[in-house]
Amino acid sequence: MARQSITLANQNDEWLKQQVTKEEFTSKSEAVNYLITQARRQEDYVEFVRMKLDKAEKSGFSTKTKEELLTEIKKKLNV
Repeated sequence: MARQSITLANQNDEWLKQQVTKEEFTSKSEAVNYLITQARRQEDYVEFVRMKLDKAEKSGFSTKTKEELLTEIKKKLNV
């Protein structure tokens, strides 16, 4: 595991200390690693949503009615 030295704003350092005191995390390092992991997951999800939106926009508009679309979706889901 890589070792780093970082400088935190006072309010962020206090928040990290509180998390350790409340036993949410065993150390400030664990809390920081958790937050980075969450940020990376969020970034991956945002990229996934962007890809889906891009694909949808490129597919054009549907001429089907709401009922036709619902029937088609249900058929695909075996509902």
